[in-house]
Amino acid sequence: GYKCSFSAEIQESGDFLIKPESKVARLDTSQWPLLLKNFDKLNIRTAHYTPLPHGSNPLKRNIHDYVRTGFINLDKPANPSSHEVVAWIKRILRVEKTGHSGTLDPKVTGCLIVCVERATRLVKSQQSAGKEYVGIVRLHNALENEHQLARALECLTGALFQRPPLIAAVKRQLRVRTIYESKLIEYDAERRLGIFWVSCEAGTYIRTLCVHLGLLLGVGGQMQELRRVRSGVMGEKDNLVTMHDVLDAQWQFDHNKDETYLRRVIYPLEKLLVSHKRIVMKDSAVNAICYGAKIMLPGVLRYEDGIEVNQDIVVITTKGEAICTAVALMTTAVISTCDHGVVAKIKRVIMERDTYPRKWGLGPKASQKKMMIQKGLLDKHGKPNGSTPADWKEGYLCTCHCFDEIVASKKISWWHKITSDLKTDWWDVLWSVM
Repeated sequence: GYKCSFSAEIQESGDFLIKPESKVARLDTSQWPLLLKNFDKLNIRTAHYTPLPHGSNPLKRNIHDYVRTGFINLDKPANPSSHEVVAWIKRILRVEKTGHSGTLDPKVTGCLIVCVERATRLVKSQQSAGKEYVGIVRLHNALENEHQLARALECLTGALFQRPPLIAAVKRQLRVRTIYESKLIEYDAERRLGIFWVSCEAGTYIRTLCVHLGLLLGVGGQMQELRRVRSGVMGEKDNLVTMHDVLDAQWQFDHNKDETYLRRVIYPLEKLLVSHKRIVMKDSAVNAICYGAKIMLPGVLRYEDGIEVNQDIVVITTKGEAICTAVALMTTAVISTCDHGVVAKIKRVIMERDTYPRKWGLGPKASQKKMMIQKGLLDKHGKPNGSTPADWKEGYLCTCHCFDEIVASKKISWWHKITSDLKTDWWDVLWSVM
């Protein structure tokens, strides 16, 4: 009874009030999907833009678009070639185009990224991404101890000369490939088999590495078995699916109209770009980029820290869709201090044209030009004709005249250089004759 009365007294005498705070509760964006993850940590250039009711979150696309803008992290079976496997998937999903990143030899199993339709635009970038393998090497003679094999593997790291093996379907010329890291997992002295793990550059031949291991140890060696455990950003534990999974998922959709299995088997293409630095664009600038416009600073909403010049970046919408991959022309510091300029150069456009509406040609000058074309004051191409007002002609001629002057001055300077070079040559010839 004493405790109850004491707590009641405190509650009556205390001044309890939820006081107003200037701080706004922060969103936890660490659980947001794909390219929107931790978006609140991006630098804000401006927060003002007009959201457009077009496009959609990559995970919420309708099933037709979802399949055609996705990829499969396939566990390639042994014996069929990579091209055969990709052709089978094309027939199963009934799509027009499929591609794969980084060919695996017929006997090799493991991660094979199969891109579908729009995602095939990322095949080139994925082919050049790093790879990881687990392989078995068979040595022709016994070793004194397994430490020799571990030391030999350690020696064969860094930049190595390699000539593709006879079995390879490429030109057999000497090339340099980098092995970033390697380690011996296990060695069976009785059967002379060693299991090893390798992280390497794209285009490294593990078969050649096994031969080099045998030469280095002085006993000879060959590759017995190989499995790719990582290709770029996708590994064995990242939703690896088999051919049967793909077949079953399509069957479920065809017969039961159940698309959940297809959505589990196929990932949106944005998953392949999560390691890139991001730039978020306004919705009004999206379609212009799809048509090849430059990525200009006024269209940027947010940008990531640590962007360097000539670095590969991904340009995204406010809904987290990838618009294109690009090469940065400005650093993060320059983006934060400038008001105008070209931020990046387009490398590969990913998004379909007209997913978002056209928003260019709506400025005051463009609107005036359209009106003048309608009235017949300019021709259909927007160039002056007989009825064009004098003030418009002056402005038009001024810009043209300036351009002509620049071209003419360049031609004159080029001509002067040639004639001066010729004169000096002629004088040299004359003096030598005299």
